[in-house]
Parts: sequence; structure tokens; C-alpha cells
Amino acid sequence: MADIKAILEQVKAGQLSIEQAEEQLTGASRLDYATLDLDRAGRTGFPEVVYGAGKSVEQLIGIIDRLQAHQELVLVTRVNDDQAKQVLERLPDVQYIEDAGLLVSSRGPIVPQRPGYVAVVAAGTSDWKVAQEAAWTVRCFGSEARVIADVGVAGIHRLFHRLEEIRGASVIICIAGMEGALTSVVAGLVDKPVIAVPTSVGYGANFGGVAALLAMLNSCANGVAVVNIDNGFGAGYMAGMIHRQTDK
Repeated sequence: MADIKAILEQVKAGQLSIEQAEEQLTGASRLDYATLDLDRAGRTGFPEVVYGAGKSVEQLIGIIDRLQAHQELVLVTRVNDDQAKQVLERLPDVQYIEDAGLLVSSRGPIVPQRPGYVAVVAAGTSDWKVAQEAAWTVRCFGSEARVIADVGVAGIHRLFHRLEEIRGASVIICIAGMEGALTSVVAGLVDKPVIAVPTSVGYGANFGGVAALLAMLNSCANGVAVVNIDNGFGAGYMAGMIHRQTDK
């Protein structure tokens, strides 16, 4: 929650304008096209994250610029190359993580803030972008992420070669398309929470990820939670929340 006395002292010292003080006291910053939640980090531990798809470049620039004044970290998901190029021309301090489709602005280095790591286990190389979205979300929220790629069940020996590293993680994100079988296999071999991400990778009867989604929801293995199709961000966020409990 806002520290009213500290905000008033900053206004008195000329360090904050009346408009900026109002934003901090109300916990919101209003633009013509968006109302930004400035108190999100205070309530949940993580700042507001911006969904970039469907937003114009001008809207993204306006939102990022406003959030940079209030947040240590600004994260924008689902950004395409054209959006990123134009944003970086105006805001060169922002980083574009192309593989993950993310824009990141941070006042300090993005480094792990707690021991242990999150394993991001991807069935195939075609799941790479979703895996990177998950991994970078984990990193932005203070945990180490290790991507373990191309260990799907079609060549299950590849999974066993990385099994000790997977078992060593505090939380596991399991990403798979096709029939989504990797989740049940992994969850049956580990004693850590598994967050499953179905992807839209697959042929016609995959139904754009619905087949993998249903397989993961119906997994006979225990300790599995499932997020939406291709939702690497959601999985990374949940993994970060779980891993953050090691600080308690």
C-alpha cells in the first residue's frame, strides 16, 4: 500500500508532482486507452504485465513509458517483430527477447534472487517459443530458469538423459503439443509440482492444442496443474509464485 507520509514529503521537496502523487495514492495511472494498475506489485508481489497483442505501437510506447516511472520492471508479452522494432526506436533502453516475444525494461540486472531453479521442459523444438516465454517470465520474477528442450516421448531416452537435472528443480514447467503425453511421464517421475502447458503444435486432430490440453487435464499422474494453450507466460508466472515461497 502507498506510504502517504513519504509521498507527501516527496511532493513538499519537489520530487513528485501533484499528478504523480495522485497516481501513487490511488494506485492507478490513466491514459486515454488504458488504466494501469500501479499497486499490483504491492498486492500480489509482481507488477502489472502488459499483453501486447492487438495494441498499437503508440499505445505500447505510452504504457511502457508510464509504467517505467513507477515500476522497477516492465514486461510486455506477445509482441511481434514489427511492434518491437518501432518501440525500440523510441525507447532504446527496452530489451526485445525475440524468441519469447517479450519486451523487457528493468532498472537493474535480471538475476536470480533465490536459490534453486525452475526447469522448463519442452517436448520438441517446435515448442521453443512457448518455452522461452515461460523461461523469461520466470527470470523476470527473480528465479533461475533452465530450458530443457526436445525431450519428448517419441525418443524417451532423451528425457532420461536429463532426468536428474529435471528432478533437481524446485518447480517444473512441462510444455508439449501433439498428444501432450510428456506431462504424465514427467509427473510420474518427480516429486515436484508440474505446471503443464499444451501447445498448438500438431497435425489436424490436435485441434490447435485442444487434444494436448485434454490429455493434460486428464493426466493420471498427480501433482499436475494445467494452464491454457500456448500460455508460457501463465506457466512462468505460476512457477515464479511457487518458487517465491522458498523466501518465506
